[in-house]
Amino acid sequence: MATPLTADRMLAALRAEGLTVREHTGWRTHNRDTATGKTFGPVIGVLIHHTAGHNDREVCFNGRPDLPGPLCHAWLGKTDDLWLLGNGRANHAGSVDGDVVHALMAETSPLPTDDEADTDGNDVLYGIEIENLGDGRDPYPAGQYDQAVRWAAAICRAHGWSEKSVAGHKEVQPGKIDPSFDMNVFRAAVAARLAHAPSWNPNEEDDVTPEDITKIAAASAVATVNKLIAGGGVLEGGDITRIAAAIAAKPAVLTDAQVQALAASPVLAENIAARVDAKLAARLAN
Repeated sequence: MATPLTADRMLAALRAEGLTVREHTGWRTHNRDTATGKTFGPVIGVLIHHTAGHNDREVCFNGRPDLPGPLCHAWLGKTDDLWLLGNGRANHAGSVDGDVVHALMAETSPLPTDDEADTDGNDVLYGIEIENLGDGRDPYPAGQYDQAVRWAAAICRAHGWSEKSVAGHKEVQPGKIDPSFDMNVFRAAVAARLAHAPSWNPNEEDDVTPEDITKIAAASAVATVNKLIAGGGVLEGGDITRIAAAIAAKPAVLTDAQVQALAASPVLAENIAARVDAKLAARLAN
């Protein structure tokens, strides 16, 4: 648990992480603290959303008829950079699962299944809204995705948190589907940033090695398998491809227990011949 960043510290952290930050008029005092009688914080993590729309920055600032703004702390456009919209309590998380909140606070992994809505997430979580329809067909431009990673990493770095303090809305509140990308992959990207200085730019520097890429892929694979072991879901085709790629690069990345969990997956059994690397297939056959 930590004291929320001041407006100045937030700006400094985001800019140090290489982000171009735009400040909406009034953002420094725009919050729901007075209206709700609740003070934002202590904070325990950051929450990732997609907006389910386009050109919706002002909606996120002002709110809707049924939900006053700000609806997030930051809004990230497809082509319009990162905007700070609120400083303090924001209406973005709603009622979330207390077990997940405690897991984020303790930085345990994998996150437990979000099967309850018994805790006010607006009290303890920073939130970003990423401009995207969230229908699985609307792409996230590489630059936009990179900015989202940098936003999460900047806040984690400022508080001394790891990537395990990052969650998607779909991981904390039952029934939510946002964001429409893989959170294990996103957290692996945050971890990669946190392993470097804030000024790190993987697109310009030559210190990104094949080993770095392997580590990121392996971290994503292991996190996915651990969630399966914990009963957090069934593997999908994309998970299988990612796990297979990690195994191909580093066969020992999974333990025997994790391999057995993979063998028990119906989806994996159906796709093993066509989708899984031969090294993993041999282990599964034993």
